[in-house]
Amino acid sequence: MEFSLIRANITDASQLHAMQTEAFRELLENYQDFDTNPGNEPLEKTIARLGQTSTYFYFILADGRQAGAIRVVDQGNSKPKRISPLFILPQFRNRGLAQKAILAVQRLHGDTNWMLDTILQEKGSCHLYEKLGYRKTGNTQVINDKMTLIFYQKY
Repeated sequence: MEFSLIRANITDASQLHAMQTEAFRELLENYQDFDTNPGNEPLEKTIARLGQTSTYFYFILADGRQAGAIRVVDQGNSKPKRISPLFILPQFRNRGLAQKAILAVQRLHGDTNWMLDTILQEKGSCHLYEKLGYRKTGNTQVINDKMTLIFYQKY
């Protein structure tokens, strides 16, 4: 499978938002995290993110088709870079695309000084980040009785 990243811009906001909503639908249904789930965000939040000078949003392409997206917040000045969000559409999952996307943005933005958070109950996501060298910070945030966020860093 051919893999690539293509940088998104403000004209892609509606497409990114629609993909994000679809990709996070199942997690939203499972965890009922209406205030924090990217799948429940308004289009205006995607537009605002795309307008931030420190935001780099990339479409994840598989064989030339949009399979997901990854957003990097890179403020420079030795501040940690942040991945938020990263999503793969359901029909493209379990093909290694998330791993390829993370490795690709690390090549673009530097291999060290990263942070992210994910759902503690999603063992596959935790395993992916740990396999790529991210380490638990020890910090967690309880969102509701079904879901806790866990925070990671890569030095």
